Amino acid sequence: MADNLNERLEQSSHGPLQTKPDERHRFLGSLRERVYLKMTIKDLGDPANLEIFLKHINDYKVYQILINGKMPQNETIDQIEAACAKENIPFILVSDESAQTNLDSAAILVVAKSAINKERIELKQVYPPEFPKEELATPKKEGFWHKLFHRGDVE
Repeated sequence: MADNLNERLEQSSHGPLQTKPDERHRFLGSLRERVYLKMTIKDLGDPANLEIFLKHINDYKVYQILINGKMPQNETIDQIEAACAKENIPFILVSDESAQTNLDSAAILVVAKSAINKERIELKQVYPPEFPKEELATPKKEGFWHKLFHRGDVE
């Protein structure tokens, strides 16, 4: 009993135990089950991805945006912060040990307060590119009288 009490006192002096610490390191302190959308540092290098993210900024009003604070401050991060402030979307700069700087690390996360268990969270999976619409050539419709009087005509 005394050993158990000493263990609990030792653990409480270091703070509460954190659930799934490896997962929290990959998702800027959040959990995978709460993530709606993820952009990596590599994704932010493509201006088209930023355009897609900003185009759908109103989709994130019920969420919170986590921004990797260890990335170099550039105009991309400034644009995201400005868009969040304009639309009153809460955002946090995360600069603790969970913020990594390699290309596959999370740069931007859109997270919920509770679990949503979304299967596809990558930007290109949530907002797939639109395919160009091809217009099919519609055959010219000929009326009844044209068909009746021009049956043998070859054009």
